[in-house]
Amino acid sequence: MDDIRYPIGKFKAPETFREEEIKQWIADIRQAPAKLREAVSRLNEEQLNTPYRDGGWTVAQVVHHLADASMNAFLRTKWILTEDVPSIKPFEESEWAKTIEARSLPIEPSLLLLEGLHERWTRLLGSLCPEDFARTFYHEGTKETVPLYVLTALYAWHGKHHTAQIISLRKRKGWN
Repeated sequence: MDDIRYPIGKFKAPETFREEEIKQWIADIRQAPAKLREAVSRLNEEQLNTPYRDGGWTVAQVVHHLADASMNAFLRTKWILTEDVPSIKPFEESEWAKTIEARSLPIEPSLLLLEGLHERWTRLLGSLCPEDFARTFYHEGTKETVPLYVLTALYAWHGKHHTAQIISLRKRKGWN
């Protein structure tokens, strides 16, 4: 089950800041929308409404989740840069995945949203100096103070993680 749920492994937060890793994470975030678009290309309505695993979200819900999560991450980035240790609430992603548009809207609006949002987000991240990545936020859910470089690493992993779930489903189902 873990191989299906975590096809690239679980996220491991970096323990220290390394500038060369930031550049790769920003590149991963920049490329995520195109890689996701490729992963869902040529899937029909039935395939898009297939869960990527038993009891999991459908492919369409995964796409909408990525849009939701990226919007949250972008806003968190802005708060980190404009406030002193902002307190940030978690979003109930499993509940967000149950909302009507996440279950019924075509995926194109979320794909377009991701393309534009990731362009803005990576331009912002690419403009920062190393000290900016040490800025932090307080996560109300985990009760932890998190630096921007860890948030950046998390979302670089996050896009690859969910895209890999879709690619893995395509391979298991023979959807070429």
